[in-house]
Amino acid sequence: MTLPVSITAVAPVIGRFAPSPSGPLHFGSLVAALGSYLSAKAQRGQWLLRIEDIDPPREPVGAADTIRKQLEAFALCWDSEVLYQSQRSERYEQVLAQLLASGAAFHCACTRRELQDNAGRCANHCAEKHLGGQRTAIRLRAPAKTLAINDRIHGLVEIAEHEDIVLKRRDGLYGYTLAVVVDDLDQGITEIVRGADLLTASPLQAQLFRLLGAQPPSYTHLPLVLQADGRKLSKQNQAPAISVEQRLELLHRALRVLGQPVPEAEHPEALLTAATTTWDIAKVPKGPVFELASN
Repeated sequence: MTLPVSITAVAPVIGRFAPSPSGPLHFGSLVAALGSYLSAKAQRGQWLLRIEDIDPPREPVGAADTIRKQLEAFALCWDSEVLYQSQRSERYEQVLAQLLASGAAFHCACTRRELQDNAGRCANHCAEKHLGGQRTAIRLRAPAKTLAINDRIHGLVEIAEHEDIVLKRRDGLYGYTLAVVVDDLDQGITEIVRGADLLTASPLQAQLFRLLGAQPPSYTHLPLVLQADGRKLSKQNQAPAISVEQRLELLHRALRVLGQPVPEAEHPEALLTAATTTWDIAKVPKGPVFELASN
């Protein structure tokens, strides 16, 4: 008699790149995009693009379109429709209502100064006052325990002290923590591969996943790219936009930052196909990496 074969279903890998359209992509952004792309594709997974446009005052007109064109020029093509956070208000409100009803979130009337003087926590017992929604922010109640994640590069990351993170600001704009977790949850993201500047934010984001009844994705935080003066390569530090004309050279440099071999290829498409087959997370450095000059 032939016994039935037991097959364990393996969830498909879904990664993502989620830039803020506060300007065009720079080299540090390219490293993050490339690392997340290669990680997903090396596992035969999907790679999604999300535009985190929830802060209109900081978003130049046309920046989101520029980012899309830059990614396409570098052959970093996404596998589904682009998700725009600016179109997600109704969903965010649903989750806020859920968190408020459970007591995990509360309306807070504290000023910025009061929060700073109290280590980022509500100073006036706003949660016990049951404040209404006008002229208040909505904050996530800080957990009283140490939170941790296991990062694929950095290992165990524990955070003991927490703030009452803002989920919705007084001016009606949604907080990053709320938007990123809800979007990752709704898009079925199974792995988050991004820059190490968000490493310490991840344990709290993982906790929010659990508060919403979901298992957090896996986390991988890639090395930050530093300028010659030691500052992080970022839009705030006037990092120049990546040049489409230099796309092959820049992809070579990004692969070296990530500790990966650089295949011989004449076009970005062929380069990424080859790099996918040699991707090795164990070779990615932990620490910050200075921006590499071209060979």
